[in-house]
Amino acid sequence: MAIQKTHKGKTKPRSPTLILTVSIATITLLYIASPLFSPNGFSFSTSINSKNSVYSKNNNRRTHNGPHKYLYWGNRIDCPGKHCDTCAGLGHQESSLRCALEEAMFLQRTFVMPSRMCINPIHNNKGILHRPNSTSEERWADSSCATDSLYDVDLISDTVPVILDNSEMWHHVLATSMKLGSRGVAHVEGVSKTDLKEKSLYSNILLINRTASPLSWFAECKDRKNHSSVFLPYSFLPSMAAEKLRRAAEQIKRQLGDYDAMHVRRGDVLKTRKDRFGVQRSLHPHLDRDTRPEFILCRIAKWVPPGRTLFIASNERTPGYFSPLAARYKLAYSSNYSSILDPLIENNYELFMIERLIMTGAKTFIKTMKQDDTDLSLSDDLKKNTKKWEIPVYTRDNEEC
Repeated sequence: MAIQKTHKGKTKPRSPTLILTVSIATITLLYIASPLFSPNGFSFSTSINSKNSVYSKNNNRRTHNGPHKYLYWGNRIDCPGKHCDTCAGLGHQESSLRCALEEAMFLQRTFVMPSRMCINPIHNNKGILHRPNSTSEERWADSSCATDSLYDVDLISDTVPVILDNSEMWHHVLATSMKLGSRGVAHVEGVSKTDLKEKSLYSNILLINRTASPLSWFAECKDRKNHSSVFLPYSFLPSMAAEKLRRAAEQIKRQLGDYDAMHVRRGDVLKTRKDRFGVQRSLHPHLDRDTRPEFILCRIAKWVPPGRTLFIASNERTPGYFSPLAARYKLAYSSNYSSILDPLIENNYELFMIERLIMTGAKTFIKTMKQDDTDLSLSDDLKKNTKKWEIPVYTRDNEEC
């Protein structure tokens, strides 16, 4: 999803380097009298003991067997340029987070993950309305959620060691970086991950503070089409959902039994605009047609036999929109499982993460738009934004179901 346009007249944010520097100074003062700041509190060569382990929501501690050096990309994923009150959708942010995690793997460093994740307002039905005269930080708190409410940090650490930036370990790293002087922190911008790994200048630095693209972190991943450079698949973060979300998905899957699933993305991608002649145009000219019930029935008939249970996840808000499909299938939605979800779900990101787990567990899964050659999809329109505005097509001539 494209990042929303920013508005003029807002205060220019502080630079990531300044924020990190102030944080280091503050934490150092807090830790100056602490045993954690003793000369033996940190070592590149010794194992990290239990007090320096990965943070988890339940305050459990486990040995951190990963690398003893750290990579920091900032405290907000995809903070859009000069204004941080808005953000991209979950998929966009996950692309950026995956990019950062891949660099940490490449550098064999522990990644410092933001402890809060921005929720785009159009994806947050349960969001708090902004209070009048609220500060930027208050608005951020209102429109964000705890990262570990979405993802299982310990589970991610089995593949890429991570700590959260509100954890005891991160405070200890900041304090230690001040103590190490020139070996403490390297502030880098526009440096490739290959140079970060190969240049001796960075090899013994405790903490690398990358000033990533202020618009989109994933801009740092320049070669996503080169499969040898992709360390983590698209499915990695969806499979790393928080334990409470995984449990809920398993409960629903058991109740569904043998089922198929379909993701129908409409509302946020059916954007049109008029050209200079007043003609409506769209970036996805066939999508509105292809996601209408009569065309869905035609498209999926060869993949899903009649009488099957079909789980539908969609952002379509028209009540009863998919009802025509009930003539052939037993329809199921997440709303049918409110007894499981209502006590648990705090925002639509959590709901979508559960729905993703349900959809990937289906016998047949149909996407809205094709991403890979093997995907089944409702539309042949490209998911990637081509910036080519075309006249929408609503008929299917010379084609049979």
